[in-house]
Amino acid sequence: MINKEVDVAIIGSGTAGMGAYRTASEHTDNIMLIEGGVYGTTCARVGCMPSKLLISAAEAAYHSSHTDIFGVSVDNVTVDKKAVMTRLRSERDRFVGFVIESVEGFDEKHRVKGYAKFIDDNTLQIDDHTTVKAKSIVIATGSSPAYPGFFNGAEDRLITTDQVFELEQLPESMVIFGAGVIGLELGQALSRLGVRVKVFGKDGAIGMLQDPEIRDYADKTFNDEFYLNSDGDVKNIQKVGDTVEITYVDQDGKEQRESFEYLLAATGRRPNVDKLGLENTSLKRDELGVPEANNFTLQTSVDHIFMAGDANNDIPLLHEAADEGRIAGENAGRYPKIKSGHRRTSLGIAFTEPQMMTAGLNIHQVKQQCQACYAVGEVSFEGQGRSRVMNINKGILKVYGEQGTGRILGAEMFGPRAEHIGHLLSWAIQKNMTVSEALDMPFYHPVIEEGLRTALRDLNAKLFLGPEMIERCMDCGPGA
Repeated sequence: MINKEVDVAIIGSGTAGMGAYRTASEHTDNIMLIEGGVYGTTCARVGCMPSKLLISAAEAAYHSSHTDIFGVSVDNVTVDKKAVMTRLRSERDRFVGFVIESVEGFDEKHRVKGYAKFIDDNTLQIDDHTTVKAKSIVIATGSSPAYPGFFNGAEDRLITTDQVFELEQLPESMVIFGAGVIGLELGQALSRLGVRVKVFGKDGAIGMLQDPEIRDYADKTFNDEFYLNSDGDVKNIQKVGDTVEITYVDQDGKEQRESFEYLLAATGRRPNVDKLGLENTSLKRDELGVPEANNFTLQTSVDHIFMAGDANNDIPLLHEAADEGRIAGENAGRYPKIKSGHRRTSLGIAFTEPQMMTAGLNIHQVKQQCQACYAVGEVSFEGQGRSRVMNINKGILKVYGEQGTGRILGAEMFGPRAEHIGHLLSWAIQKNMTVSEALDMPFYHPVIEEGLRTALRDLNAKLFLGPEMIERCMDCGPGA
């Protein structure tokens, strides 16, 4: 058994772990980065990048089959289900390779392979080969798919979001449980690529949408394209031969039985903390067994232990994990000197079509913070000029503003190019811009962003800071 003493030990080498390593290394060279599995982030291996590769293939297939409105005919659009997955895995492996190169570029003397387990608040055992005593520790162990035991009736027909991209070719059919961002992105993409899909959600949730009107609009839009029951009532799941058979109540209240090649569990992820030996520490943990951490310092109840990334069960997004890694690594490296890190305005994007977006506060948070002192500006993209030109004119944007100050508080959108509008709004919110200041910014014509200006003008009027909306305002350009 090798015994070591270090200033900082970091458990996990994903996005948060790499960020923690880089910042902690600015304060000490006596550091250890511990990884029990393979190198490569959740984003690169099983999340952001492979899912977007699947979505890109799906968009190519779908839009090639829907050109008639432009007077353009495209015949015999076919999907090579094996070729789709071959390219996906090839490009995915390329992205993973970049991550591996980054980790292997770290000083070899700092890297240790093996699974870490706490012996006490300062001591870790790594497999059966190393014991390390650390002055400060960063837990950045990531997350794994989570699903209810009810799904086990599918036996080997059950796959998770960590496994779906390993399929050698697209299946003939798939039932998806989970109407969150991942379930909807994959469900729509698979449907567009010719897979027979049904998606079942829970409690009416649609992605990250909170506004009831926008959520209902999205529900109807998705159902026009593929089967989605956002409040599914599934009675039974069982493996039958080489299929999984589900019994469910359909949207007309009738009980149905249907078979699929696979059941995909897209019901969320759980922090990888259950095998860390946390019971051997004095850490305070929540009802899920996850250590509690300060959102701005990432410090836990044990002041030299920090949590970062998906492991803390906070905001499982790459850019948030990167920020948290840097904050945790900075404080671990500086320990016992601690400082609050910079947290950015909340921004969420789903790459469905239309896209979903949230920026800043959601409608429930606005109501809680402002009581009745807020207003909502909105725009429908059904008549928006550039959206109609491109035949992507579906969706709603709502922007929330504060009475008195005129500050933009948040926004929610289901509509075209929401990823771009979301960035503009999150930047404006982080800069504490008022609606009037945002309206002073340039808007080109004809662009989809003119829809954002319409919503801002509506909001400015409702905040009593600007003139009433002018129907068919021609300085916006036709259809703006």
